[in-house]
Amino acid sequence: MSKGDETRERIVDRAWRLASRDGLSGLTLGRLASELGLSKSGLFAHFGSKEGLELEILKRAAEAFVERVVEPARSAKHGAPRLRQLFENWLRWVSDPAMPGGCVFLAAAAELDDKPGPQRDFLVSAQSGFLGSIAREAELALADGQFKKTLDREQFAFEMLGIVLAYHHSGRLLGVKRPCCARELRSSSCSWHRSPKSERRRVMNLATWFTHLSFGIRALRFGDQRGEQSFDADVRVG
Repeated sequence: MSKGDETRERIVDRAWRLASRDGLSGLTLGRLASELGLSKSGLFAHFGSKEGLELEILKRAAEAFVERVVEPARSAKHGAPRLRQLFENWLRWVSDPAMPGGCVFLAAAAELDDKPGPQRDFLVSAQSGFLGSIAREAELALADGQFKKTLDREQFAFEMLGIVLAYHHSGRLLGVKRPCCARELRSSSCSWHRSPKSERRRVMNLATWFTHLSFGIRALRFGDQRGEQSFDADVRVG
């Protein structure tokens, strides 16, 4: 790797960590240059514009997400085991102390949801691709009999995303370091297939709670009763 490439990598790595805290719009070239001991003109020489740097930040974050969330989960078997591992890795990602402001994708989503451009296009593509991977794993779990046949795989991915968003919100804004719902999900998901009846009953109580929560969320989202298909109620028990 050339010296120029090393400098570029150093810029992007520092920039995406700052962007997780300050947002893409809050990241200034002057501050970034100062922290790295570079000139603003030196930064422009590598990326051409702030918009170009923002796109590189999202690409670098996507590479890190694959390395830390997706790749480690591939050691688990397809279906429910891999979904549980993805979920665990995803929670660790959004609470990683190396990202002082939390997940850069969530910060960027709030900024880019109504701003057309290459940054938004990349973010939409990356996030849609990951949700599609979750849905495909849910389909494999269905085919293997791990979930009930009534499961909606896209809804499953949607609700997993919702849980991660709530976890991030609770930790970052409300200051809840280990939200109890995520802790309960961890313990219940790991023991789902081998727990005694009393434990499965406790897990089902948790699933029922999430079912009612999902009803309310979808009633607000759709203005009707389409909330009657919860993946929590569709997981096969025992």
